[in-house]
Formats: sequence, C-alpha cells, structure tokens
Amino acid sequence: MLMSHTDRAARLHYMANGFRVLSPGDHVVCATSGARIPLDLLRYWSVARQEAYASAAIASEALRPQ
Repeated sequence: MLMSHTDRAARLHYMANGFRVLSPGDHVVCATSGARIPLDLLRYWSVARQEAYASAAIASEALRPQ
C-alpha cells in the first residue's frame, strides 16, 4: 500500500544550505503567518530557530533584532 503525504505537514531539520525531512509531508507552516508553504516553494527559514517563513519580508521581520 502506498502512503500519501498529501495535506500533511512535514517535519524538517533546517540547515544552512537546505533542510532534511524528518517526517514526510507536502508542506510546512510559516512560523509567523501560519500560511502553508509547499516544500517545493520553501525558500526562507531560520537555522537557529528551526522555523520556516512564507516570504523574505516575513523572515526579515521575524529575525529583526528587537
């Protein structure tokens, strides 16, 4: 039986130049906006915080020093 990972959030380990899939799925959730990000469109994340972001603007805002 084939397992479908459609409509299931993946668990990832974010690294400096990519990420490793810890638990399969088809998307991750933006840490700030809550938007679903398909894995093939994932471009922005924080290695230190292990969080994904939906856009460069959201990532910049989230990582801006307080």
